[in-house]
Amino acid sequence: MATVAHFEVTFSRFLDANGEPVAELPEFARDADVLRELYRWMLLTREFDTRAVTLQRTGQLGTYPACLGQEAVGVGLGHAMRPNDIFVPSFREQGAQFIRGVTLTELLLYWGGDERGSDFAGPREDFPVNVPIGSQAGHATGVALAVKLRGENRAVVCALGDGATSKGDVYEAMNMAGAWRLPLVFVINNNAWAISVPRSAQSAAETLAQKAIGAGFDGCQVDGNDVIAVRHATDQALGKARDGGGPTLIEAITYRLSDHTTADDASRYRSEEEVSAAWSAEPLLRLRNYLTAAHGWGRDDEETLISACKAEIDSAAEAYLATPPQPAHTMFDYLYAELPAPLRAQYDLLRAQR
Repeated sequence: MATVAHFEVTFSRFLDANGEPVAELPEFARDADVLRELYRWMLLTREFDTRAVTLQRTGQLGTYPACLGQEAVGVGLGHAMRPNDIFVPSFREQGAQFIRGVTLTELLLYWGGDERGSDFAGPREDFPVNVPIGSQAGHATGVALAVKLRGENRAVVCALGDGATSKGDVYEAMNMAGAWRLPLVFVINNNAWAISVPRSAQSAAETLAQKAIGAGFDGCQVDGNDVIAVRHATDQALGKARDGGGPTLIEAITYRLSDHTTADDASRYRSEEEVSAAWSAEPLLRLRNYLTAAHGWGRDDEETLISACKAEIDSAAEAYLATPPQPAHTMFDYLYAELPAPLRAQYDLLRAQR
């Protein structure tokens, strides 16, 4: 018997849970201004989540999925992307969307049930929030194929949750991406829980990153609570994709500190001890500790930044709450080039009731 192939999955981390360097930092992370920028985006994302949950609890926003504890994944991948890259998100990558130019007001509009929030003023080719699990993988593969056929020097990033890797359409998308060597980076936000299903019950695979191997391309793991590690791995994968090297899967190991959404009660399926232990490794504390030790970040810096983020969020929330709702008949506006007769009757009825 002969061994015909060898495979491996690497794991990378630059800052440990205490914010201590455990490997030589990549060049971008030696710039204090860049690290402060990454920290600002993570803090803005966390404060935005807090306000969004408050709005939902007071009946002013729809069901909302916080990314508490996972801010480094969205911010890290978003910061690595170029403006002309294309982002195909799931529903927990607020940080990446903000970096890409989606406004806070637009995201509030979307989660408030107003589809005008998906008409981004900034990244016109980025895809909107995708709530169905895993269906965006096929979209991302199609876009990446178009990019390759056009000979464009850019790449596509598709964000998925760990639960999505159990979906057939995700495997199909990965298989096509590998066979066609597409400029595509899959980022798996492994937050340990697919709603109430733990990672251990989802798949017998030792890692989720190794699922890329069956599709013929590289998969790696990073510490998803280390924004430096996420950004570095995404930057490398994007460079490879743009240079014709094909796709990569990045599994970012993190933890969802909040409920799955505001419609969930996570205390019903996981212990307080588990969540409490995860708080000690959360990404903002980690980078803040490093900034404090290496670059003199202090209490005044922290309070000034929190105040600025809250003021930005206040302004966005006021704009969202002041936006008049669209009339009911607009739900038909983008369904068909020409409405079928049964829908035309409903449309006319709603317009008459304005």
